[in-house]
Amino acid sequence: MAIKLHHSISVHPGPWLKRQMVEPYGVTVKELAGHFGVSRQALSGLLNGHANLSAEMAIRFEKAFGVKADTLLRMQAAYDIAQAREHEDEIKVGRLEMAA
Repeated sequence: MAIKLHHSISVHPGPWLKRQMVEPYGVTVKELAGHFGVSRQALSGLLNGHANLSAEMAIRFEKAFGVKADTLLRMQAAYDIAQAREHEDEIKVGRLEMAA
């Protein structure tokens, strides 16, 4: 039997990165975007939870702050599935049976 977790346990990696990494370092979004070689808008969208974390952005955070990209991507996946679970009853798909 699978363990069912409440969706509130899942955290979007963007705001978490903002609170735990970016703010303690005292760097602005504009400065960090320049350091990463990405647009300020793209980074701001992620840090405010409006955009998903890509594998490339996760690697940028790993290189800059030392947090593992794999961990950040697992956070994103957990968040994504929690969001989908909130409306899973609306997804009308039946179970397939194996061919005999």
